[in-house]
Amino acid sequence: MWSLAERTYHGAVSETGKRVLLAAPRGYCAGVDRAVVAVEKALELYGPPVYVRKQIVHNRHVVTTLERRGAVFVEETDEVPQGATVVLSAHGVAPVVHEQAARLQLRTIDATCPLVTKVHHEARRFAGEDFDILLIGHEGHEEVVGTAGEAPANIQLVDGPESVDAVQVRDPERVVWLSQTTLSVDETMQIVRQLRARFPKLQDPPSDDICYATQNRQVAVKQIAPQAELVLVVGSRNSSNSVRLVEVALEHGAGASYLIDYADEIDPTWLDGVTTVGVTSGASVPELLVREVLAYLAAHGYGAVEEVVCAQESLLFSLPKELRRDLKAATAAAPGV
Repeated sequence: MWSLAERTYHGAVSETGKRVLLAAPRGYCAGVDRAVVAVEKALELYGPPVYVRKQIVHNRHVVTTLERRGAVFVEETDEVPQGATVVLSAHGVAPVVHEQAARLQLRTIDATCPLVTKVHHEARRFAGEDFDILLIGHEGHEEVVGTAGEAPANIQLVDGPESVDAVQVRDPERVVWLSQTTLSVDETMQIVRQLRARFPKLQDPPSDDICYATQNRQVAVKQIAPQAELVLVVGSRNSSNSVRLVEVALEHGAGASYLIDYADEIDPTWLDGVTTVGVTSGASVPELLVREVLAYLAAHGYGAVEEVVCAQESLLFSLPKELRRDLKAATAAAPGV
């Protein structure tokens, strides 16, 4: 970690007058780290191939790296051979996916982020109490599909502010909102205010659904955006939280902002006339990719790197219970143990 003192990437003070504001926190969150390690441990324990339903996390580099190690990514459960090992992605799945896996006698490792699992629990609870559940999120996103599958008769999707007027409920006294965990905090609360204007008795979830990592990364970008003519967000285009970071940067004063997977996607013309570049990364991005961007910028005169810290993250999640059980059994059976 760099200190808040301005230093170059190589440790010397820059003489170019150009600088990088590096957002912190950035990159991997606890749920992503857990999911990626789950696939890695499964490959070590069971051997390849290990099948993964959907992308384990929404990052091109992570998926490609795991494929090289023997992970096979599929879109649907019925593409997995009977009796094989399948890891369910961090975004969560509907109950029907677990039923399909059981029918195929798959060894299933559920790598759903615990914060997404919390939203699933909330959906089941409120559906059990016969509430109408207004799920704020993006249509077709894997997390939304999984949450909606918990209580399809009670959940309706609210996809953006423009969808609010179309919402219909059975009883305005029994309405609650939930949300996809990776949304823009500001947009989500705008939608909640619009919904509450229509349904004054709208209930909030027991705790904030938008995950801590999403919020922290957006707060960090809000701090650097007003000072940066350009903000580079490292992340993949199917990563909702990464896309939101670009939008947040532009909304809070950045002159321009772009989403890139790799440093070689940077267009040198983006740097024309730019003194300060903001850099951050989505919650599914390994730090290696950020370092490559910093190295690219250093080579173009942006050697001074000032880390802007808005929060400290120490949350860790244990591995999925199925994997912990099998790892424990394998350790116990090992010679000399």
